[in-house]
Amino acid sequence: MRKASRLIAFLAVLVLPFAAAASAEAGMAERETALVIQIGVILFAVRIGAALATRIGVPTVLGELLAGVVIGPYALGALPLPGFPSGLFAGSMGELAVSPELYGIATIASILLLFVSGLETDLSLLMKYSLAGGIIGIGGVALSFAAGDLLGMALFRTGAMDPRALFLGIMSTATSVGITARILSDRKRMDSPEGVTILAAAVFDDVLGIVFLAAVMGIAALTREGGSLPWASILAIAGRAFGFWLGFTALGLILSKQLARFLKSFRNPAYFSILALGLALILAGIFEKQGLAMIIGAYVLGISLSKSDISHVILDKTHGLYEFLVPLFFAVMGMLVNVRQLVNPAVLIGGLAYSVVSVASKFIGCGLPALFLGFNGKGAFRIGAGMVPRGEVALIVAGIGLSSGLLSENEFGMAILMTLITTIAAPPVLSAALRLPGRGTRAVEKGAEAESSLYAFPSEDVAVLVSDVLIRDLQEEGFFVQLMNVGDGIVQVRKDDIAFSLERKGAELTLRMDPSDVIFVKTALFEAVAQLNQRFEELRKNLDPKRLTEGLDEEGGRVNPGFREALSPDCIVLNLKGTDKESVITELVDRLAS
Repeated sequence: MRKASRLIAFLAVLVLPFAAAASAEAGMAERETALVIQIGVILFAVRIGAALATRIGVPTVLGELLAGVVIGPYALGALPLPGFPSGLFAGSMGELAVSPELYGIATIASILLLFVSGLETDLSLLMKYSLAGGIIGIGGVALSFAAGDLLGMALFRTGAMDPRALFLGIMSTATSVGITARILSDRKRMDSPEGVTILAAAVFDDVLGIVFLAAVMGIAALTREGGSLPWASILAIAGRAFGFWLGFTALGLILSKQLARFLKSFRNPAYFSILALGLALILAGIFEKQGLAMIIGAYVLGISLSKSDISHVILDKTHGLYEFLVPLFFAVMGMLVNVRQLVNPAVLIGGLAYSVVSVASKFIGCGLPALFLGFNGKGAFRIGAGMVPRGEVALIVAGIGLSSGLLSENEFGMAILMTLITTIAAPPVLSAALRLPGRGTRAVEKGAEAESSLYAFPSEDVAVLVSDVLIRDLQEEGFFVQLMNVGDGIVQVRKDDIAFSLERKGAELTLRMDPSDVIFVKTALFEAVAQLNQRFEELRKNLDPKRLTEGLDEEGGRVNPGFREALSPDCIVLNLKGTDKESVITELVDRLAS
């Protein structure tokens, strides 16, 4: 807390002098000045919020969201400052509480977030568990959407096709893949039957939720124009949205190799990674022009490139931009929360009811089908708990609803409250479910298809040399190599349809690959070891120990202080004759004695 207080004081010292120098007249320069100061303050605030969230054991997205609430225009951001009489975060939009410039940056951040989510989608995993994941995902979406819509009808006293009720349905459908994946990863259950099924179902959740969003946006547009809502029109809108999404997704997957080849023609990984993001922005704009949400286009392009050999490169090169923009997006979403409305009894009661309905509908809608798909009670409970947390997509949908005028501040507050409650409650419940002893399937799982090979080398130095030579050779052959985890030494290697991982722990190397790639990977490792052995043989033949010691006793060169006083060059032996520990020590002692 002391560190946080010092940071806040430091920010105040930075902001106030510049704020005092601002002109009272509204103009471009003043708005630009306000924007850069706002972004700077947000960056510090989200870091503090994320650190506090990590300390108390909740997802960092909550800390970033609450940081936005605290510094937003409904809280500290409304306090008058010199040069900012209405507060640093006073907005100028009719529907939103933040400036259009700041909200525009948040929109770009949401596009980046969904683009990265698409890139991280494991299509092979999705296809492998597509039946179980699809049925569970559809069950969760159908029940949660229906429950949210019915709750909206009861709260707003309106029909089922009212955009407000439909938005409550949509926001309750999307599972937070990031939060669930983080818990599964921490518990080493990512590749368990429950883990892969949860992730596959979550992907279906997101896709169906985005398609529903497109349909609802079309219905809302029709309502604004004064048109009626016959079922034929509703089905036409939903079909158009689904067809547009499915068509672009299919086209993207078919042309993914050509698209990746086009991007790779720019050579520099940093260049083609940024250009891939540029394509995501263009496609997002095309979808928006067609009356669909921009995030759908970004997600489609991400999925299209997810199986390409440059997907991990793009993720790596855009990671810094992701860490800069995405927390800013969550902070801006927090700024849109009217704190006064959250304590409004109607919002509080509605938000709590919305949370209960959202949790129950996911547990029942996802857990019940799992019982008929080979899972026992424990497995069904784990799947239900894993599908509960809402997060990024729910916040994006809520922001779209608020910015388009379809949701009021009260309804937006209910959505935020539901997101907060489900995000806070789900991690401990899922963690407890994963700690339950026993398997979650009725039958014993046969195991994953991926094959692992472990190689033990004489020392860690040798293992490092072998992995370095292997990686260098693969890069020369056109493979893209990305270090996925610095601490664990995990490397991902991809080119076209070949993909495998390399993990180094001490003197051991572990290779994980598809069975069809075993011969290729083992051959590459053999060639790397043979190449190293050949180089060592050449070094041994051509090494001249005496020449290496020449000049060690010359004066004037840069040398460690006291080196000559402590050790004479004559004491250095580069070619020991001893073959065991005792004989080597005896030889060294004899050299010192001489």
